[in-house]
Amino acid sequence: MSESGRAASRTAVLVCQGRAAADGRIAAGRFTDPVAVRLLRAAERVPVDEVRAGTVPEGWQARVAYEGVRACADVVAPRTVAIDEALRARPTGQLVILGAGLDTRAWRLPELARTEVWEVDHPASQQDKRARLAVAEELPALARAVRFTPVDFAVDDLGAVLDTAGHDPSAPTTWLWEGVVPYLTRDEVRATVAALAPRSAPGSALVVNYQAPSARAAVGRLLARLLRSSMTSGEPWRSLWRPRRMAALLAEYGLRVVSDDDLLTLAHTLGSPAQRRSPLRSGRVAVAECHRG
Repeated sequence: MSESGRAASRTAVLVCQGRAAADGRIAAGRFTDPVAVRLLRAAERVPVDEVRAGTVPEGWQARVAYEGVRACADVVAPRTVAIDEALRARPTGQLVILGAGLDTRAWRLPELARTEVWEVDHPASQQDKRARLAVAEELPALARAVRFTPVDFAVDDLGAVLDTAGHDPSAPTTWLWEGVVPYLTRDEVRATVAALAPRSAPGSALVVNYQAPSARAAVGRLLARLLRSSMTSGEPWRSLWRPRRMAALLAEYGLRVVSDDDLLTLAHTLGSPAQRRSPLRSGRVAVAECHRG
């Protein structure tokens, strides 16, 4: 628990577990994340090992944890592939990861060797990540530099914080916004776009993952909260976006969407066996480029 009273994100842990479970199993040859498991604590690795071995545990609580990690692995594998490929296609000297959580890209992507990475996250989550990195032996960053940038989006000025952290708004920046948008209100989403847009020089790009409305996904989230069995039940979704509305919002701030794909389509191209899950239908990855003069 941080001084502000907010705990580190449990969603970030689940996503890390999903990547660790998917490593070498889903989308082999396109997806790999050997770093993820090294950021997990012993108890968090248990359902990961069970999913990787295909060993279904006994007891409903263990089974819920198992199914949560297995479902997350199906979602994060195509999502990670899409994002990684978008980053490789748009190399810039600056990468800002908004809501970084337990992101591993600065430690696993050699393409970032000439890139400075700003990991922007709530102080509690960032403190948790740095503690995990401290006990992960021989885990050097592959990026040119990693700048941990604590931000409480509810009270802090993102632009001012990035100025202090050394971000150069006159140089092209790639912004990565993964696994965050659903947990923000529409006003908070707009405020974040409004903050990053003036810091996006020509040649900049935004890679954003968001959720479109889905009745099945909504029922699943509600059931998890009612059962109080989900580790992320205390982190509800607050906004869903249809592709047209997301594109319109970004266009207001000089960002033109050049691609927007649902995770089901992406999973299909990877030959993923889990192509009928509702989170894959509603999850999306969009890429927008800065075209301001």
